[in-house]
Amino acid sequence: MQLCIALDLPTMEENLELVKKIGDAPVWLKVGFRSYIRDGKEFLENIKSINPQSKIFLDLKLYDIPNTMADAAEEIALLEVDMFNIHASAGEKAMREVMQRLDKFEQRPLVLAVTALTSFDEMTFESIYEKGIKEKAMQFAKMSYDNGLDGVVCSAFESKMIKDATSASFLTLCPAIRPFGEDASDQSRVATLEVARDEMVDFPVVGRPIYKDIDPASKVEKILKVIKTFHS
Repeated sequence: MQLCIALDLPTMEENLELVKKIGDAPVWLKVGFRSYIRDGKEFLENIKSINPQSKIFLDLKLYDIPNTMADAAEEIALLEVDMFNIHASAGEKAMREVMQRLDKFEQRPLVLAVTALTSFDEMTFESIYEKGIKEKAMQFAKMSYDNGLDGVVCSAFESKMIKDATSASFLTLCPAIRPFGEDASDQSRVATLEVARDEMVDFPVVGRPIYKDIDPASKVEKILKVIKTFHS
C-alpha cells in the first residue's frame, strides 16, 4: 500500500508549500483538474524541483473519442508523470488505442481507468448507468484488465472484489479515504485505512484530512506509520 496525497488547495503556492512540508516522505502526489488547469506543466516541474523523487499521478480522467484520448495520453507521457487515468466509460477501443500509443515509450506511465466516482450513491448511479455500482464497477474493471490497463480507480469497497475477478497485481487506487474516520464531506462512499487494508487497496488517496490538518506533515507521518504496520 502506497499513500497518495491529493494536491487540491486553492493556489499553486499553497500546494507547493504542502509538498515542501511533506518533504521526501515516500508518497504519491495527485494533481487533479483544478490544479493542472490553473498551473499546468509548471506545477509538475515545481514539484519535481522540490523533490526529484516525487511520484506524480495526473488525475485528469480522459474521456473523449479514442484517437483524441490516445493523443492526450501521448502528451501526458511526455510530461514524465508516473501515472494517469481515463474513464472506463470511454470503452474498449479507447483503452486499446491509449495503450497502443504508449507502447513507443521505454518507460510509460501507469494507466488506470475510473469505474464509478465515489461521490455517487446507489440511486444516482443507477439512474445514469442502469446498473448497481458494484456490478458496473466489476464490468469496467474486467474490461480494463482485458485491454491491458494497469488498474482502476474505484471505491475501497470494490477493491478486493475487483482483484479477485482480475489479478492480485491489478492496481486499485481508491479516493475518499478518511484515515481515522474524519468527516466524509461531499463523498458518499468513504473508508478508513483499516478498510483499505482489508480490501487490498494499493493506493489510498487522502486529501482534506491532510491539508486541512493543523500539522499536515505530522498527519502524513501518522498515516505512513499505520501503513507500515500493515506490511510488518
